[in-house]
Amino acid sequence: MGSIQHRSYQAMEFWSGIVESHSPQKIEFLGTLLVQVFSFWLPSLFYLWLDTIAPSFSQKHKIQPAPKQPTRRDITHCFLVVTQNQILSSVLHLTLLFISSKAGSRSSYRIEASLPGTTEFARDFILSILLREAIFYYSHRLLHIPYFYRRIHKKHHRFTAPIALAAQFAHPLEQIFANALPISLPPQLLRSHVLTFWAFLAWELFNTATVHSGYDFFHNKAKMHDLHHEKFNLNYGSVGLLDWIHGTDKLGKRHSE
Repeated sequence: MGSIQHRSYQAMEFWSGIVESHSPQKIEFLGTLLVQVFSFWLPSLFYLWLDTIAPSFSQKHKIQPAPKQPTRRDITHCFLVVTQNQILSSVLHLTLLFISSKAGSRSSYRIEASLPGTTEFARDFILSILLREAIFYYSHRLLHIPYFYRRIHKKHHRFTAPIALAAQFAHPLEQIFANALPISLPPQLLRSHVLTFWAFLAWELFNTATVHSGYDFFHNKAKMHDLHHEKFNLNYGSVGLLDWIHGTDKLGKRHSE
């Protein structure tokens, strides 16, 4: 117990030093960028290299057969588009932070020397998951309306056998309003501690990389979203709650898209 308390004290001291040494805007931006690298980019590249570093394990868990897998050219194109979307998101984030600083606001989230309490952390994390599910589900359903699908969302569905990086292979408008906003907005509305936001962001990014990876490791989660990429008109959500409520967890009659 003493060692746990000691590590907790060290963590508080470390975090307090960061808050005292850097501006809230710098902490929010750089911390968010690091979370994106460690929870999306590195897992996505790992899943991509799994074929090379562990081919037998890869084939055992891969959902779709080799003929349906994207080519090296497709993967390279995906990497470039996702990099562009990462730059777009980062530039937009910097712009919003600059505007808020000029308006006298310190940060979109609470940045203070103390750590979030356990109850507050759990409450904000769970509420953020539920709010994110609602925003993502309905924005995703909207993108499947033929008018928006042809002009925006069809790009994401180019990968009928998705790879992890394809989670952010999207039109710029989709990247902002269906990928970034549903994750960043809930903790902002709750006025969550920035550490809670980073934990939530890490969870969501790792989850979306995993369900797009083409591998099924976690209780059919990847199979559910893989089926969405194959059939288009089911499994719109992330946690499955709203799919169950609206009956979109079952394959329905496909409309022309």
